[in-house]
Amino acid sequence: MKRFVLILLTAISPLANAQLLFDAPTQHLALEAIDHIYNYEFGAVEPLARQIRAKYPNHPVNPLLKAIQLHWQYLPVKDNKAISGQYRKLLEECINKAKVLEKEDKTRPEAAFFSMAGHGYIALIHNYNDDKIKAASEGKQAYNYVMDGFKYMERNPEFYFSSGLYNYYVVRYPEDHPIVKPLILFFKDGNREEGLRQMDIAVRKGIFTRTESAFYLARIYLKHELRYEKASFYLAGLSQKYPANPVFLMKHIEALLLLGKYEEAQPFMERFKRRTDKFFPIAARTFEGLYEEKYLKNDVEATKSYLTALRQPYEIEYTKEYHAFAYAGLARIALRSGDRKKASAYYKKAEELAEYKGLITEIKSFLK
Repeated sequence: MKRFVLILLTAISPLANAQLLFDAPTQHLALEAIDHIYNYEFGAVEPLARQIRAKYPNHPVNPLLKAIQLHWQYLPVKDNKAISGQYRKLLEECINKAKVLEKEDKTRPEAAFFSMAGHGYIALIHNYNDDKIKAASEGKQAYNYVMDGFKYMERNPEFYFSSGLYNYYVVRYPEDHPIVKPLILFFKDGNREEGLRQMDIAVRKGIFTRTESAFYLARIYLKHELRYEKASFYLAGLSQKYPANPVFLMKHIEALLLLGKYEEAQPFMERFKRRTDKFFPIAARTFEGLYEEKYLKNDVEATKSYLTALRQPYEIEYTKEYHAFAYAGLARIALRSGDRKKASAYYKKAEELAEYKGLITEIKSFLK
C-alpha cells in the first residue's frame, strides 16, 4: 500500500501550480528556468531564479525550483549524501512556506500543491533509505493534498496531472498487485481511462506540468498499456525539445526498440552511447543487445552486450527493467540454442525484476 502512494508521488513535478505568480513575465521566467533544467543547462537557471526570488522572496516556488534542479543535476540524488541533505532541507523549506499560503482561501490551491510536492519527495527519500515508517508518514500527508487537488482542478489546469495520475494508478496498481485490493476499498474511486485523459489535458493545457505529464504518460504506455506508438509520440517530442536530457533520450530509444523501429533507433543509440556516466551504460548495452538479437539476428554479439549490461548494478528507478530485458534476451538465445534449462534459469532471474506487462507476459508464457 505504501508503495502505491509512493508511485503517485514519484511523478509530481514540484513547480506545477504558480497561482500567486499572476504576472506573465514572472511565469515566463519560471517556465524558462524549468526548461533549462530539463535540458541539463544548469548554469542558466540561477540568473532566472534570482529574478523570481527578488519579486517573490517568501514563496515556496524558490526552494522547489532549486530542489528540482538538484534532482536532475545529481540524478539519482539519493546516492549523493551531501546533496541529498541539501535537497531535503529545500523540501522542508518549501513545506514551511506553503503553510503560510494555506491561511488565505485564494492561495490555498497553490499551498496544497507545494505541500503535496514537498511531503511527497521527502517520502521518497525515506523510502530509498529504507525507513518505511517515516516514508509512510510523509506519504500520508502528501496523499491528503492529492485529494485536495481534485477540488482545485478546474481553478488551475496544472492539477489535472496529479488527479489523472491518481485516477490511473488507484485502478492499475491493484490490478497488478491483487494483495492490496482490500486496502484500496478505503481510497477514492478512480478511472483508468479518465486518468490518462486528464494527464493528456495537463500536457496540452498545463504550463509547468506539461513536461512531467508527457514523460509519465509515456512511461505508463510503455510499462502498463503496451501502447508503444503513444509512448513514442510523447518521447519523440521530449527528446526534440530537450536534446541534452539523457533520460528522455534513453526512454525514446526504448520505445523505438519495443516498436521494432530498429533503423530509426540506431542513430539515437549511437548518440546515447557517448553517455558513459551514472547508470546510462547499462541501458546502452541492453539496447545494443536488443538491436543485435532482434534486428541483426546475431546471438553471439547480443549475448556479449546483455552480459556486459548485467555486470553493472542497476538503479532501481531507471534501469532495473533493463536488467530484466537482458535476462529475458539471454533466455530467448538459450532457447534458440536448445538449452531449455538455461532459458528457464534466465527467465526466473528476469521474473524477479520485471515490472513491464509485456515482459511479464513473455516470462509467464515460458514458465507456466
